[in-house]
Amino acid sequence: MNTARTNRIRDLNDAFRKSLAGGQGFFTDEAAAMGPEFMAAALSAVRSFNAFTIDNDPYGEHDFGSVTVGEEKAFWKIDYYDTSLCYGSNDPADPAQTTRVITIMLAHEY
Repeated sequence: MNTARTNRIRDLNDAFRKSLAGGQGFFTDEAAAMGPEFMAAALSAVRSFNAFTIDNDPYGEHDFGSVTVGEEKAFWKIDYYDTSLCYGSNDPADPAQTTRVITIMLAHEY
């Protein structure tokens, strides 16, 4: 279902994923243990990811994806928090009350 709200969330997620502006990014311990080259390649792959389909993006928010870096499959997920990072955001479509957090992990960690 494409609504103006969904479109706004999708646009905010795409902008955040490509720039990390307005939020925070993390690697899980196992993903970070793969080393700085892996982390740089994974972040580059996440930033350029554009293979959204109804199967991997059923709500149209562009908040999850899968990339392959070398021989490793990695997932990334965007979550929506309030500005204090204590609770979920009341409205992910409103950047004034939402801090986006992206986590990049190895697929087997999900």
